Amino acid sequence: MNNQQYDFSQQDPQQNAQQGYQPNGMRPKAKSIPLCIILSIVTCGIYSLYWLYCMNEDVRLMTGDPSAPSGGMVILLSIITCDIYLLYWMYKQGSNIDMLKTQRGVPSSSTGLVYLLLTVFGLGIVSYALMQNEINHLA
Repeated sequence: MNNQQYDFSQQDPQQNAQQGYQPNGMRPKAKSIPLCIILSIVTCGIYSLYWLYCMNEDVRLMTGDPSAPSGGMVILLSIITCDIYLLYWMYKQGSNIDMLKTQRGVPSSSTGLVYLLLTVFGLGIVSYALMQNEINHLA
């Protein structure tokens, strides 16, 4: 997906999320977490790059933030920085998900820190699964 498919409004991203703004009426699709995990293992992590791309685009779509990096940029920066950018991204996505949950009246916690710590200790796929679970519930 490229940036041209999203018609971001000129409003503030926080306002967009509060109003349930979905560019072009698009909503993120719920994904099967077990299937994503199995495909990531079977493809030796190649599918996890696609999964990362999809999760980034889904959260970007839900927040309506045109300044957020694209999924391709996240993957590129993660590869170039030897996953240092991925650690930042995990924390940032957790914060974005917390913001979305708060705006929808759902209690939230510090999920960004959880995603970050799991990834630091080599359990990135668990972070992906938890993040996808939150995206599925918010979608």
